Amino acid sequence: MSDPTKPAAADSEQGDAASWAKPITHLTATDLQPDPRRINNVDGRLATNPLQGFGRMWRKRHQVRMADIDVDPNAVIATWKADFGSFWPRGNKFYGPITGLAPGEVALIDVVIPGKQRLSTGVLVLYADHESFSLMTPQGHVFAGWITFSSYREEGVTVAQVDILMRASDPFYEIGMELMGHRQENTFWEQTLANVATRFGSTALATTEVELIDPRRQWKYARNVFQNSAIRTGFKRTTAPFRHRRPNQA
Repeated sequence: MSDPTKPAAADSEQGDAASWAKPITHLTATDLQPDPRRINNVDGRLATNPLQGFGRMWRKRHQVRMADIDVDPNAVIATWKADFGSFWPRGNKFYGPITGLAPGEVALIDVVIPGKQRLSTGVLVLYADHESFSLMTPQGHVFAGWITFSSYREEGVTVAQVDILMRASDPFYEIGMELMGHRQENTFWEQTLANVATRFGSTALATTEVELIDPRRQWKYARNVFQNSAIRTGFKRTTAPFRHRRPNQA
């Protein structure tokens, strides 16, 4: 049985050193697709794993079984990596590296969170090959964890999967996730997988399995709230008109 505290890609004996990100002390987002509206809450942050979050630990498996078409799993992964952000539900933005989702690259994201607020954060590409790729969240993200994207054949059917191991990063995020965040996040990935299936001509719907790995909350990580990117995003958006005013407009 695979270890739920490691990304799925870590269980593959086929992965080689070139598929893994090199050790990084602090994250830096460079060579991103240009967009003046994006906010960078990632530079200088550390990447976080599920053991470094505050909330209860969950494992979520979102899948879409494309039984109505015949498609090569490797083709699914290649397309998914190349057009990653295009599969997200409308209103959410992914600012990926121009060079693509390669190990060690850092991308910025801008997503809608509960309360119709926006969160600007990012992800580190931890692992990537022709069969799967894994992302790792930075300090300030809604959760500390790993997200692994894969595609494979099961009983002759091509499956696309999002496998997440996570803890809410801080007490504020934990409250939001418990109230409506988990439901919204599950819907996000189900819609994403349905969009992936649609790209290949499938009408299959996605499903979600949720497993509680650890019911404890880690109070020693409550101070993660000082890195909360939702709070920082709200402050930056609120103060932007004042920070961008010209001197002669004062």
